[in-house]
Amino acid sequence: MKAKPCIESLTIKTSHVLPPDTNSHGTLFGGKLMAYIDDVAAIAAARHARMPVVTASTDSVDFLNPVYEGDTICLEAFVTFTHKTSMEVFVKAITENLLSSKRKVCATAFLTMVAVDEEKKPVPVPQVFPETEEEEWLHSGAKKRAEYRRQRRHDSKEMAEKFGTDLPWSKRK
Repeated sequence: MKAKPCIESLTIKTSHVLPPDTNSHGTLFGGKLMAYIDDVAAIAAARHARMPVVTASTDSVDFLNPVYEGDTICLEAFVTFTHKTSMEVFVKAITENLLSSKRKVCATAFLTMVAVDEEKKPVPVPQVFPETEEEEWLHSGAKKRAEYRRQRRHDSKEMAEKFGTDLPWSKRK
């Protein structure tokens, strides 16, 4: 498989923030922003792999600035690193007040997407290479982030085993 530059997977999605998208504070629901992040990351990953993809993990999403009703939310995503079947995707969300033209980064996130075949089994993906200083910065930190994800996944599996599927009160004496 031929390696591809990060820019080939660039995906940009802009949406107007309407009243049904907001909470009682007049700001975009966090879950709505997370859905946008997952969607744009999946498009970028599929664009890179040219295969269907599934979300394997989402790193923490920090809400840095509010997104108000009437603003736009613009998400930019691209593949920053690849392993055998997985891709790390960086997503940056920017809010813009269309009347004042003020723009702020409202969130950033890394997601891990896995390419799958018709039977939903993981399949190899092309490698990715950075071309800009920013892409190189993201690419160079990817292995460290991947190790952190592996440890977090291990811990999550351990917690799932410990707590299981029983309801918490069913174990009380």
